[in-house]
Amino acid sequence: MSELGFGLMRLPLKDPADQSSVDIPQLKEMVDMFLDAGLDYFDTAYMYHNNVSEKAIKEALVDRYPRDRYRIATKLPIMMIDSPEKAESVFEEQLAKVGVDYFDNYLIHNICGEFYSNMEKCKAFDLLKRKKAEGKIKRIGFSFHDSPELLEKVLSEHPEMEFVQLQINYLDMDGPIASRRNLEVARAHGVPVIVMEPVKGGILANVPDEAKALFEARNPGMSPASWALRYVMGLDGIETVLSGMSSVEQMRDNLSFCVDFKPLDEEELSIVDKAAEIINSKVAISCTGCRYCMKDCPQDILIADYFALYNSEKANPPKGWSVPRMYYGNRSKGHGLASDCLECGNCEMNCPQGLPIIELLKDVAKTFEN
Repeated sequence: MSELGFGLMRLPLKDPADQSSVDIPQLKEMVDMFLDAGLDYFDTAYMYHNNVSEKAIKEALVDRYPRDRYRIATKLPIMMIDSPEKAESVFEEQLAKVGVDYFDNYLIHNICGEFYSNMEKCKAFDLLKRKKAEGKIKRIGFSFHDSPELLEKVLSEHPEMEFVQLQINYLDMDGPIASRRNLEVARAHGVPVIVMEPVKGGILANVPDEAKALFEARNPGMSPASWALRYVMGLDGIETVLSGMSSVEQMRDNLSFCVDFKPLDEEELSIVDKAAEIINSKVAISCTGCRYCMKDCPQDILIADYFALYNSEKANPPKGWSVPRMYYGNRSKGHGLASDCLECGNCEMNCPQGLPIIELLKDVAKTFEN
């Protein structure tokens, strides 16, 4: 049976406008709740929260608990590395930032066609194998955002990989993300799967009212997020499902159904299919809020934030005064507007979802800047 993992990409913040302002006291409380429930898997990465997620979990977890109380995973930021020497340096930096002598799981971050040749150039796979031999990594794997054909190629060329991290949720099973086919490829190779984005960046936690009514009628009081997580945890071949919890309340909700887990039954699976149809008809931009698109934006455009506001506007079109429009005006102060896009393409190169960001920003500008 799959387990719940604590994903550290969407931590609680003191200032929502500052991704580095992690609310450490609240994070400590969440860590305590998670461990007290008998769970122990934490997943971070070099880039999360403007490069401070690894430091935050050191303070909230590593400095407070013995090493045998938890397992921790982080990732080699292949998009930032261009040589074997740089890869080596970053790995040792991560050990120091997290404050451990070894990582339980260590991943190459975001294997995709864009970065595959770069991985070969900097010998990323060789680094993972060497560090495992040195005892600094227990298990090696990679996270993946691309086609089943590329996943087949990677797993065939690198049978030493012990797990793969895939984006899987009930909205992406048969769409362009190809979650179902990627899962089938991993199963065919006998490689365990760790799931990321089971709630699709919060989209499946904040579903349209029609979908929420379906869930509530069947299981009163169960959150939409619980349906998304139970769906993924019930799939074959899943080892761990990462939930990016951002508050004590979200942690409490996740623990309420994941500790004594029950998979969805046939009736519930049918309800999920109906909910997916409703959500797909409402979601304008399938952005998960990972924020990778924003790190190289020369105009400092808050792309992920603007897309979230745009989705809110389109899901519930206002008859007059618009809350998302007000938030857009407030959030854009000191940052680039959607219309300030230079069309350089950096954002699209970094987007794991393959979104046409340049064109979508034009839609955002038409909606909020008119």
